[in-house]
Amino acid sequence: MKKTLLLFCALMCVCAQAQTRYVGGDISTLPLYEKDLSYYKDVDGSKINDLIAWAITDCGWNTFRVRIFVNPTKADQDGTLNPSVCQDLAFVTELGQRIKAAGAYFMLDFHYSDTWVDATHIQAPAAWKGASDAAMADSVAAYTRRVLTTLKAAGATPDLVQVGNEIMYGLCGIQVHPYDKAGDNWTGYLGLLHAGCNAVREVCPNAQIIIHTDRPSNTGYNSYYYNKLVQDNLDFDIIGLSYYPFWHGYLNSEQVADKTDKNNLVNSLKNLKTLFPNKRVHIVECAYNFQNWPTKGVSFDTRDVWPCSVAGQYNFVKDLVDALKPLSNVDGISYWFPEEAGNGDYVNWTTNSRLVIKSWQNRGFWNEQSTTSGHAINKTGNVSGDKTAADVCAPYYLGKFAATPESIDQTVNDHRPMTHKLLRDGQLLIERNGRTYTLTGAETE
Repeated sequence: MKKTLLLFCALMCVCAQAQTRYVGGDISTLPLYEKDLSYYKDVDGSKINDLIAWAITDCGWNTFRVRIFVNPTKADQDGTLNPSVCQDLAFVTELGQRIKAAGAYFMLDFHYSDTWVDATHIQAPAAWKGASDAAMADSVAAYTRRVLTTLKAAGATPDLVQVGNEIMYGLCGIQVHPYDKAGDNWTGYLGLLHAGCNAVREVCPNAQIIIHTDRPSNTGYNSYYYNKLVQDNLDFDIIGLSYYPFWHGYLNSEQVADKTDKNNLVNSLKNLKTLFPNKRVHIVECAYNFQNWPTKGVSFDTRDVWPCSVAGQYNFVKDLVDALKPLSNVDGISYWFPEEAGNGDYVNWTTNSRLVIKSWQNRGFWNEQSTTSGHAINKTGNVSGDKTAADVCAPYYLGKFAATPESIDQTVNDHRPMTHKLLRDGQLLIERNGRTYTLTGAETE
């Protein structure tokens, strides 16, 4: 009995100390670029044959995010052409298989729409429009189950699942706000989230569920919003945040010392740890321009800290990694659209055929210019002397966020709060939501 108790305590200590750090990017357009791009180059100017494998082996990334639309029509919310809105189930299944085969974590981002969903666009897919709240929840549940069942059968089981994309202001046409406002339909909204989260638990019980919002530095909004979810007993694991400095502000208190607006990301993340100690935080989107400073909806001009240049982009990534790594509740960074490299090299501008994106965002890690000799990686200098690739290239430095021992987390891909731990016949088991799992994540009888 004493030996069994010691085993239990030892294993619990290992579980408590282990923490996987997830780092990578959203590569939802990679297959399009692979068809319509000459090739990517690494820090030495050599051709990259497989961007996923390179990101894993050379940069230390371990996580790749992919969005999914219900019935994508290759169009933006306003109906204009956007070939990058194409991620249907077949597309995502194939890319998910590649990610899993490479040995990386697969993050699935449900938009529950036919095109982009974000803070200002909360439209339902065309097939669901006009449905009652209850019927909409049924559609969310059925669709989530169908997608995950298909992925699971294809060997592409997601490890992390976003139930919605930037959904602080609503989902599928049901509107809410991160503050009291007459007319908000929190009952209908929470019904959708419960439907999605429960479907994830049903099909992929070991997957970690992310609720993704886009006001990372606003402590009041985050407190109000996530308290609503917690008070309604929503079953999720990770607070997912978007962080784009030109929309969301500065990184830490030092950078805002002489500014009027004192809100900053690090302060907000510390506040989230205090308010929600059982929830981890993942920056599921972040990026910074290396050229052509954005103008649409820009709220902060952070060029005083990070110039709009290759060096500015590199220092943004470096500062972000260095600032977040010490925070115990933050265990993930996913860069938005790292594979961006122009519109594609083989575009027929008369017909717009083989177009990858309709306009440059200027936030990826490669030069945008179309060239038959490949796209050079953004770098601040050459690797020489005591300089490594991480000292001159942002994607290499980004991988430093994951540079911690993973120990037991390499075999247990599940970090959700364990409601019960018990021993059965000398074996440590985890009980959650009425089901029992072994330390390998397998469900027991």
